[in-house]
Amino acid sequence: MDRQKLRNQVFEQTGIKVDCDDPIFALVALNEAVLAAAVERQVGLLHAAAQDLAAQARGAAAAPFAPAPPAVAHAIPTRGAPLFEPREWRLLGAAAAASALGALLVLGGQALLAKPLPAPAAKASALTPEQRDALARGDKLARAVQKLDAQTRGLIQAELDRP
Repeated sequence: MDRQKLRNQVFEQTGIKVDCDDPIFALVALNEAVLAAAVERQVGLLHAAAQDLAAQARGAAAAPFAPAPPAVAHAIPTRGAPLFEPREWRLLGAAAAASALGALLVLGGQALLAKPLPAPAAKASALTPEQRDALARGDKLARAVQKLDAQTRGLIQAELDRP
């Protein structure tokens, strides 16, 4: 397992920087071990089935009219056979526990380091009658100023722009 290559691949695909000492690499190694054990078992089963087929082929070539030997029951898993061996179940459990612990650590770190949400803005309260009247007078004044000549409007605007 090339940690640097895996680290670069994670960054290229997700944009997340992973340190070479990150616990996620322990999970990757554990997954590789589980996969290697499962592949090893499957290769053994395939090898045994291939040997049985070769023996059947040799027997069929030697006696073409003889009945074929029964299929080997131990080479092919049946419906009642367990999907995984106890050792593989333990490894799968350890991998699940490691991934759950990693997820909890990430979520906990995010919760600790995340910025708190801003407080919701206060709702605008209803206007008082005085405020409504002032707004109405301001609208009337704006309409009246528009009716004045350009020089007077300029003087009014200059007065409004003063601090």
